Amino acid sequence: MAFHLEPVAFSELPGWQADDPTPVIAALRRCHHHVATAKPHKTGSLGISVADLLPAFEAAGVNVSGPTAARAFFEEQFLPFRVRTSEGGTGFVTAFYEPEVEVRAEADEIFRFPFYRRPADLIDVDDANRPEGMDPYFAFGRLSGDQIEEYPDREAIERGFLAGRGLEIAYARSKVDVFFVHVQGAARLVYPDGSRRRITYAAKTGHRFSAIGKLLIDRGEIDAATVSMASIRNWLAAHPEEVDEVLWHNRSFIFFREASVDDEDLGPVAAAKVPLEPGRSLAVDRLIHTFGVPFYIASETLTHLDGGRSFARLMVALDTGSAIVGPARGDIFTGSGDAAGDLAGSVRNAADFFIFVPRAAAARYHHG
Repeated sequence: MAFHLEPVAFSELPGWQADDPTPVIAALRRCHHHVATAKPHKTGSLGISVADLLPAFEAAGVNVSGPTAARAFFEEQFLPFRVRTSEGGTGFVTAFYEPEVEVRAEADEIFRFPFYRRPADLIDVDDANRPEGMDPYFAFGRLSGDQIEEYPDREAIERGFLAGRGLEIAYARSKVDVFFVHVQGAARLVYPDGSRRRITYAAKTGHRFSAIGKLLIDRGEIDAATVSMASIRNWLAAHPEEVDEVLWHNRSFIFFREASVDDEDLGPVAAAKVPLEPGRSLAVDRLIHTFGVPFYIASETLTHLDGGRSFARLMVALDTGSAIVGPARGDIFTGSGDAAGDLAGSVRNAADFFIFVPRAAAARYHHG
């Protein structure tokens, strides 16, 4: 998709003077720790590298107090550019959250729908080992003997393909709850004694993600104008006999790994390998964008996240997702639990995307 960056002044960012971007500085500090101790984030095709970001990451180590000082930090370190697509349209935002799900460690009559760990026969697939004729989309496959084949899909797994292998992490009471955790890619599991564990994405079968909301819209079951997670859940609750068939339409199936909840205020560790900052983390197209880059997102029509005010907030790119494709496409992390889910479920809004380019790199993006 063709796009270009158009330089703008900070004063042209809608609502910039009212924003308090302090939490983004904390997120940059965590990014710095990760790239310094583990490995740098991959550079997206736009070309902003971790080396470009390092001066800002290092400066983020100094304590900044108050919104004015936080805005001054970003004004010193970055220059804003509007992301303009060739069609001239605005960008688009949705939102995601970390569900909280009541679980049991062992299955019983009520809690009988499992979250699975990654199976041993699931292997990574790339151009080097992908069998001829396998859809190039597949990044995972099944090793069967010495042959690689397509991994069984959601229907096969829910019919028992993985039963008896000891891969179950915990059991939920609702197949629909499990499905929506797959869509979000992470969850906090709440056990009867009140203890909490986290599960995060480990791998998937490799099949394409198929949105069940789109399926229900296409069938005329749900109105496209009002589709939300709540309306999809309500439809599934009202049509229990059709749940399997609708869920199995999405052949993609997610495997999880367990993690501790180290900080109740932060979200899960996502693709950038640092915890998500609620309300300030953005999932982006990582083929284009680099993790750790700040984005200012402004949407006049998105008002329910800020008590009726138009959304205008500095965010940081910390995650990605299979549905997040394009230079001005973002997924906002609203936090953990049901209230965050209520906020996330109905975000489908046009938005202006402004990317903050590190000052030293900005000259490369000033074209004529």
